[in-house]
Amino acid sequence: MSDLARRARLHAAVSDPSRLAIVDDLAASDRAPGELSARLAIGSNLLAHHLDVLEHAGIIQRFTSAGDRRRRYVRLAHDPAVRALAAPVQPAGELLFVCSHNSARSQLAAAIWAVRVGTPASSAGTHPAERVHPGAISAGATAGVNLTTAVPREVDRSALDDPTIQVVTVCDQAHEELTPHDRWWHWSIPDPVAASDAAAFDAVVAEIGLRISSLIDHHPSIDANHPTTGASS
Repeated sequence: MSDLARRARLHAAVSDPSRLAIVDDLAASDRAPGELSARLAIGSNLLAHHLDVLEHAGIIQRFTSAGDRRRRYVRLAHDPAVRALAAPVQPAGELLFVCSHNSARSQLAAAIWAVRVGTPASSAGTHPAERVHPGAISAGATAGVNLTTAVPREVDRSALDDPTIQVVTVCDQAHEELTPHDRWWHWSIPDPVAASDAAAFDAVVAEIGLRISSLIDHHPSIDANHPTTGASS
């Protein structure tokens, strides 16, 4: 398929206002179908049809939760041509990344965000571990962020209701344990500790980099201090 034909196919898939609204809602956050249905006031049967069209066009991906295996999520493909279809997204305020143990994903996300974007970010866990995982420290060093002095902490539940904080859950378990607010974002990132090898932690860094790049590239008010996650802090 030529680039022109592919672009035409993408635009045809989002020619329906409801499908474009789905793409906009997925620009910053993965969503469960039930969340999309409630947020966009689309019935479940019609939503399933719209998701089928978007998936066939390569715009979205559907996958099973790593927490509750009965639950599924929808994400926007990382393809720049797909991301360009969505309206720009602006964080509500300072970012708070949350995962279960605050030993890898949320620590890396906060550190990489601070380096890439240059605005404050913090992290916490619903059930914090005793220490940051050595694999996260090593992967962070390769990406140019220093986690050697980072310490896992428990999430302050009162902060989750603060409208000046942009909560981003980065693991399915934490997202499902908490009661997500409409303004929260969810990035479904596999737990590298479960795999316990360097490649899994590097994959987390790469995924976080893609997520941040999609926001930087398509929102003019989010300025990147550094062009890559490998920039030095």
